Amino acid sequence: MLPIALAACAASDDTKPITFTDDRGVSNQPFPQNYRAEVSAFLRTYLNNPAGIREPVIAEPVQRVIGGRLRYVVCVRFAARESDGSYRDPRERAALFVDGRFDRILENPAEPCAGAVYTPFPALSALTR
Repeated sequence: MLPIALAACAASDDTKPITFTDDRGVSNQPFPQNYRAEVSAFLRTYLNNPAGIREPVIAEPVQRVIGGRLRYVVCVRFAARESDGSYRDPRERAALFVDGRFDRILENPAEPCAGAVYTPFPALSALTR
């Protein structure tokens, strides 16, 4: 009986995709109010060694079309510590926000971050493991 009941649930007439956000596509997105805290929290888990980040800077969120969808983009540039204790040259990343919340990071954001105006981001220097 259980397989029949589950099959009935799967055969729903609702054709909407399952999503956690209401993706408005090309309409305006809400401004990400806590973007600095969300970027810091993500980078703390993203980096192998988040302690001792050098030259951290961040740009204000701007709306850009990414993959055909309007998103807020926050550009970040920093030099992370390598496993041997040395530092790489500063690298640029772009954090994408959907519905005002962090969604994902772009590793090569040349186009979305073109012309970004950076300000110091001391919260990244204060990260620990």
